[in-house]
Amino acid sequence: MKTAVIVFPGSNCDRDLAVALESVTGAKPMMVWHGDSELPEGVGLVAVPGGFSYGDYLRSGAIAARSPIMRAVVDAAGKGLPVLGVCNGFQVLTEAGLLPGALMRNEGLNFVCRDVALTIDNADTAFTSGYQSGETIRVPVAHHDGNYVADPDTLDRLEGEGRVAFRYAEPVNGSARAIAGIVSAAGNVLGMMPHPERKVEAAHGGADGRRLFEGLLGAIA
Repeated sequence: MKTAVIVFPGSNCDRDLAVALESVTGAKPMMVWHGDSELPEGVGLVAVPGGFSYGDYLRSGAIAARSPIMRAVVDAAGKGLPVLGVCNGFQVLTEAGLLPGALMRNEGLNFVCRDVALTIDNADTAFTSGYQSGETIRVPVAHHDGNYVADPDTLDRLEGEGRVAFRYAEPVNGSARAIAGIVSAAGNVLGMMPHPERKVEAAHGGADGRRLFEGLLGAIA
Protein backbone atom coordinates (compact mmCIF):
# COMPACT_ATOMS: atom_id res chain seq x y z
CA MET A 1 0.00 0.00 0.00
CA LYS A 2 1.18 3.51 -0.79
CA THR A 3 1.25 5.81 2.22
CA ALA A 4 1.99 9.52 2.47
CA VAL A 5 3.22 11.79 5.26
CA ILE A 6 2.44 15.50 5.02
CA VAL A 7 5.36 17.82 5.82
CA PHE A 8 4.86 21.39 7.03
CA PRO A 9 7.44 24.01 8.01
CA GLY A 10 7.96 23.18 11.67
CA SER A 11 7.02 19.49 11.45
CA ASN A 12 9.40 17.49 13.63
CA CYS A 13 7.70 14.10 13.82
CA ASP A 14 7.31 13.49 10.09
CA ARG A 15 10.35 11.21 10.00
CA ASP A 16 9.10 9.30 13.05
CA LEU A 17 5.82 8.60 11.28
CA ALA A 18 7.64 7.64 8.10
CA VAL A 19 9.87 5.17 9.96
CA ALA A 20 6.86 3.63 11.69
CA LEU A 21 4.95 3.23 8.44
CA GLU A 22 7.94 1.78 6.63
CA SER A 23 8.54 -0.66 9.49
CA VAL A 24 5.00 -2.02 9.12
CA THR A 25 4.49 -1.80 5.34
CA GLY A 26 8.04 -2.48 4.18
CA ALA A 27 7.86 0.52 1.84
CA LYS A 28 8.98 4.11 2.33
CA PRO A 29 6.08 6.57 2.55
CA MET A 30 5.95 9.48 0.16
CA MET A 31 6.81 12.76 1.88
CA VAL A 32 4.36 15.38 0.61
CA TRP A 33 5.24 19.06 0.97
CA HIS A 34 2.62 21.46 2.34
CA GLY A 35 2.78 23.60 -0.79
CA ASP A 36 1.75 20.76 -3.08
CA SER A 37 -1.83 20.93 -4.29
CA GLU A 38 -2.42 17.23 -4.97
CA LEU A 39 -1.84 13.96 -3.16
CA PRO A 40 0.23 11.28 -4.92
CA GLU A 41 -1.84 9.03 -7.16
CA GLY A 42 -2.93 5.77 -5.58
CA VAL A 43 -2.14 6.72 -1.98
CA GLY A 44 -4.10 4.59 0.49
CA LEU A 45 -3.33 6.38 3.76
CA VAL A 46 -2.35 9.94 4.66
CA ALA A 47 -0.61 10.74 7.95
CA VAL A 48 -0.39 14.27 9.36
CA PRO A 49 2.52 14.43 11.82
CA GLY A 50 3.28 16.19 15.06
CA GLY A 51 5.48 19.20 15.53
CA PHE A 52 4.91 22.94 15.40
CA SER A 53 3.56 23.60 11.92
CA TYR A 54 4.18 27.23 10.93
CA GLY A 55 5.54 27.82 14.43
CA ASP A 56 2.07 27.42 15.97
CA TYR A 57 1.30 31.01 14.98
CA LEU A 58 -2.32 32.16 15.50
CA ARG A 59 -3.35 28.77 16.93
CA SER A 60 -1.74 25.36 16.76
CA GLY A 61 -2.55 23.92 13.34
CA ALA A 62 -4.54 26.94 12.15
CA ILE A 63 -2.24 27.99 9.30
CA ALA A 64 -1.38 24.43 8.28
CA ALA A 65 -5.09 23.65 7.93
CA ARG A 66 -5.26 26.27 5.19
CA SER A 67 -2.26 25.06 3.22
CA PRO A 68 -2.75 23.86 -0.38
CA ILE A 69 -2.16 20.20 0.47
CA MET A 70 -4.78 20.17 3.22
CA ARG A 71 -7.43 21.16 0.71
CA ALA A 72 -6.53 17.97 -1.14
CA VAL A 73 -6.53 15.96 2.11
CA VAL A 74 -9.98 17.28 3.09
CA ASP A 75 -11.34 16.41 -0.34
CA ALA A 76 -9.83 12.91 -0.25
CA ALA A 77 -11.07 12.28 3.29
CA GLY A 78 -14.55 13.22 2.14
CA LYS A 79 -14.28 10.42 -0.41
CA GLY A 80 -13.26 7.90 2.25
CA LEU A 81 -9.45 8.04 2.24
CA PRO A 82 -8.07 7.08 5.69
CA VAL A 83 -6.32 9.99 7.41
CA LEU A 84 -4.32 9.80 10.65
CA GLY A 85 -3.38 12.95 12.56
CA VAL A 86 -0.99 12.74 15.51
CA CYS A 87 -0.43 15.55 18.05
CA ASN A 88 -0.07 18.68 15.89
CA GLY A 89 -1.73 16.58 13.18
CA PHE A 90 -4.79 16.25 15.43
CA GLN A 91 -4.80 20.02 15.84
CA VAL A 92 -4.57 20.46 12.06
CA LEU A 93 -7.50 18.08 11.49
CA THR A 94 -9.76 19.98 13.90
CA GLU A 95 -8.76 23.31 12.35
CA ALA A 96 -9.49 21.89 8.89
CA GLY A 97 -12.96 20.81 9.97
CA LEU A 98 -12.31 17.09 9.56
CA LEU A 99 -12.88 16.51 13.27
CA PRO A 100 -15.00 18.44 15.80
CA GLY A 101 -13.74 20.32 18.83
CA ALA A 102 -10.41 22.03 19.45
CA LEU A 103 -7.10 21.48 21.22
CA MET A 104 -6.36 24.17 23.79
CA ARG A 105 -3.57 25.00 26.24
CA ASN A 106 -2.90 22.21 28.73
CA GLU A 107 -4.50 22.51 32.12
CA GLY A 108 -1.71 23.79 34.38
CA LEU A 109 -0.07 25.51 31.36
CA ASN A 110 2.86 23.07 31.28
CA PHE A 111 4.39 21.21 28.38
CA VAL A 112 3.80 17.50 29.06
CA CYS A 113 6.40 15.04 27.74
CA ARG A 114 6.27 11.48 29.10
CA ASP A 115 4.76 8.06 28.61
CA VAL A 116 1.09 7.91 29.61
CA ALA A 117 -1.51 5.19 30.02
CA LEU A 118 -4.33 5.12 27.47
CA THR A 119 -7.52 3.10 27.51
CA ILE A 120 -8.90 1.77 24.24
CA ASP A 121 -12.46 3.08 24.31
CA ASN A 122 -13.64 1.53 21.05
CA ALA A 123 -11.74 -1.23 19.26
CA ASP A 124 -14.31 -1.41 16.47
CA THR A 125 -12.61 1.18 14.27
CA ALA A 126 -9.99 0.63 11.58
CA PHE A 127 -7.51 2.59 13.67
CA THR A 128 -8.03 0.58 16.86
CA SER A 129 -8.63 -2.86 15.36
CA GLY A 130 -5.27 -4.07 16.68
CA TYR A 131 -6.46 -3.61 20.26
CA GLN A 132 -9.28 -4.77 22.50
CA SER A 133 -11.86 -2.41 23.98
CA GLY A 134 -10.98 -1.59 27.58
CA GLU A 135 -7.34 -2.51 27.11
CA THR A 136 -4.70 -0.19 28.58
CA ILE A 137 -1.57 0.68 26.61
CA ARG A 138 1.35 3.06 27.14
CA VAL A 139 2.55 5.58 24.56
CA PRO A 140 4.35 8.93 24.81
CA VAL A 141 2.84 12.39 24.75
CA ALA A 142 4.69 15.63 23.99
CA HIS A 143 2.43 18.66 23.79
CA HIS A 144 1.58 22.05 25.22
CA ASP A 145 -1.85 22.39 23.60
CA GLY A 146 -3.41 18.97 23.99
CA ASN A 147 -6.45 19.82 26.09
CA TYR A 148 -9.38 18.59 24.00
CA VAL A 149 -12.48 20.75 24.32
CA ALA A 150 -15.93 20.64 22.74
CA ASP A 151 -19.43 21.69 23.74
CA PRO A 152 -21.48 19.19 25.80
CA ASP A 153 -23.71 18.21 22.85
CA THR A 154 -20.66 17.39 20.72
CA LEU A 155 -19.10 15.37 23.54
CA ASP A 156 -22.35 13.45 24.07
CA ARG A 157 -22.56 12.77 20.33
CA LEU A 158 -18.97 11.52 20.16
CA GLU A 159 -19.58 9.14 23.03
CA GLY A 160 -23.02 8.05 21.82
CA GLU A 161 -21.70 7.27 18.35
CA GLY A 162 -18.65 5.38 19.65
CA ARG A 163 -16.26 7.92 18.17
CA VAL A 164 -13.98 8.20 21.20
CA ALA A 165 -11.08 5.93 20.26
CA PHE A 166 -8.67 6.60 23.15
CA ARG A 167 -8.98 8.05 26.64
CA TYR A 168 -6.29 9.00 29.09
CA ALA A 169 -6.19 6.55 31.98
CA GLU A 170 -4.40 9.12 34.16
CA PRO A 171 -4.40 12.93 34.50
CA VAL A 172 -2.48 14.45 31.58
CA ASN A 173 -3.76 17.75 30.19
CA GLY A 174 -7.32 18.37 31.35
CA SER A 175 -9.02 17.07 28.20
CA ALA A 176 -12.80 16.90 28.40
CA ARG A 177 -13.90 13.46 29.52
CA ALA A 178 -10.24 12.37 29.30
CA ILE A 179 -10.46 12.19 25.51
CA ALA A 180 -7.13 11.43 23.83
CA GLY A 181 -8.31 10.52 20.34
CA ILE A 182 -11.49 10.62 18.24
CA VAL A 183 -12.64 9.42 14.84
CA SER A 184 -14.79 11.14 12.24
CA ALA A 185 -18.45 10.28 11.70
CA ALA A 186 -17.48 8.14 8.71
CA GLY A 187 -14.73 6.44 10.73
CA ASN A 188 -11.94 7.10 8.22
CA VAL A 189 -10.23 10.00 10.07
CA LEU A 190 -8.49 9.68 13.44
CA GLY A 191 -6.94 12.46 15.47
CA MET A 192 -4.97 11.63 18.61
CA MET A 193 -2.57 13.58 20.81
CA PRO A 194 -0.32 10.69 21.99
CA HIS A 195 2.44 9.47 19.65
CA PRO A 196 2.01 5.80 18.63
CA GLU A 197 4.89 6.17 16.15
CA ARG A 198 7.28 6.53 19.09
CA LYS A 199 6.39 3.06 20.41
CA VAL A 200 6.83 0.73 17.45
CA GLU A 201 9.97 -1.17 18.45
CA ALA A 202 11.12 -2.86 21.65
CA ALA A 203 14.10 -0.51 21.66
CA HIS A 204 11.61 2.33 22.24
CA GLY A 205 10.68 0.81 25.58
CA GLY A 206 7.59 -0.90 24.23
CA ALA A 207 5.70 -1.51 21.00
CA ASP A 208 2.10 -0.67 21.96
CA GLY A 209 1.95 1.92 19.19
CA ARG A 210 2.93 -0.57 16.49
CA ARG A 211 -0.39 -2.36 16.86
CA LEU A 212 -2.23 0.77 15.73
CA PHE A 213 -0.34 0.78 12.43
CA GLU A 214 -0.57 -2.99 11.97
CA GLY A 215 -4.29 -3.04 12.73
CA LEU A 216 -5.02 -0.02 10.55
CA LEU A 217 -3.07 -1.23 7.55
CA GLY A 218 -4.61 -4.68 7.90
CA ALA A 219 -8.10 -3.19 8.05
CA ILE A 220 -7.71 -1.02 4.96
CA ALA A 221 -5.40 -3.17 2.82
